[in-house]
Amino acid sequence: MVRITPLILAVALFMEQMDSTVIATSLPAIATDIGSEPIALKLALTAYFVALAIFIPISGWMADRYGAKNIFRLAIFVFMLGSLACSFSYSLESFVASRFFQGIGSSMMTPVGRLLLVRSTPRSELVSAMAWLTIPALIGPITGPLVGGFLTTYLSWHWIFWINIPIGIAGIILSSIFLKVPDERNPRPIDTVGFVLAGIAFAGLVFGLSVVSLPALPLIYGYLTLAVGVTAALLYLLHARRAKFPLLDPQLFRHPLFRSAITGGSLFRIGIGATPFLLPLMLQLGFGLTPFESGAVTFVSAFGALLSKFAAERVFARFGFPRMLGFAAAMGGLLVAVHGLFTEATPVPVMMAVLVASGVLRSIFFTGTNAIGYADVSDEEASQATAIVAVAQQLSIAFGVAVAGAILEVSTRISGSELAVFDFQIAFFVVGGLSMLSALVYLRLPADAGSNVSGHRPVAKE
Repeated sequence: MVRITPLILAVALFMEQMDSTVIATSLPAIATDIGSEPIALKLALTAYFVALAIFIPISGWMADRYGAKNIFRLAIFVFMLGSLACSFSYSLESFVASRFFQGIGSSMMTPVGRLLLVRSTPRSELVSAMAWLTIPALIGPITGPLVGGFLTTYLSWHWIFWINIPIGIAGIILSSIFLKVPDERNPRPIDTVGFVLAGIAFAGLVFGLSVVSLPALPLIYGYLTLAVGVTAALLYLLHARRAKFPLLDPQLFRHPLFRSAITGGSLFRIGIGATPFLLPLMLQLGFGLTPFESGAVTFVSAFGALLSKFAAERVFARFGFPRMLGFAAAMGGLLVAVHGLFTEATPVPVMMAVLVASGVLRSIFFTGTNAIGYADVSDEEASQATAIVAVAQQLSIAFGVAVAGAILEVSTRISGSELAVFDFQIAFFVVGGLSMLSALVYLRLPADAGSNVSGHRPVAKE
């Protein structure tokens, strides 16, 4: 079950992670077909992430109320319907609406899938299970541009949505047959006020960051929605302190390991979230590669993620969470910064070697930080914990893209010229440095932190 359960869940997670990046490659072709402009079609990307931001907070309550396995299968089905709707879209409005609907299904798949894994896996086996589950989350964004470029170039853009159908059917069938998870239900009342405030807060933050980083609307809308999001977030925190059953309970941050996983993981994802945005642009605009050629270069990171699976459980058992996560964060962030040293003269094998090493460290880091976050969280709190983790992931990735976009904007304004390789280099140095800061969060933890999950036993000093 340590392998079967995460692999079944990975089917849906891979579909979601790949879909969230594959569309970016196909935007020009989709825009031409439905009579719109690529810059306007970026509203579809924003609509998808806004749907995630609104409905992820309620995913834990849905799982507790109706059963996590039922909600997981329903989420896959909704995602499939959204994919079909996207493929048959005929206008900008219909495509944006379809992506929003697809995002509703996606918002339940990741947190509920992780909840199923936590509930079905003993804490001592959680690192191994997370290693299997982490792979699709890393491979999806890497393979997305490659798959999207291939399907759009040699078939049609509709195929980037149609391929979700057989994958989704397989996920529903496999989870129905093989997923043996206790149907734990906790029908607590719905926190309606909390849902509204949390939805406004996270949607405002994600929408605002998206508009600021990928402006398809005037920037003033981005700043206004960011202000609304921050205000709603503060109101939610005040509400949660008084509510008997808050939708997302801030009290979970009393657990030091959960708090460290959220803080350290969010810092690290700034660089990781910015890389899929920066690297293809640098390879295409700066180095003159085609979308398919740049996808073929970035794809090798997936091999690094696969290689790490065989080492993750052993290295955490040998060195423990704090030291290994600190090392992976520091070196992973450093390798993100190294991307900024790439030039047109850099041999492709050298770039690929850096990307493979980066994939190994990223996979080890996410396997570890996802596991340690549940080391001091009870099974009763797991549903809210998975929702909080999913929200933090979306916000940190959106923030990473926004930071990268802002750096490119400022750099080009200062230079007074169009985007150049130098602008991307600065962006990589900054986001890589931010990711390296996450190492400080983990290195401050006791050496035996999370040992009930990692199996690490520090040698006592005489």
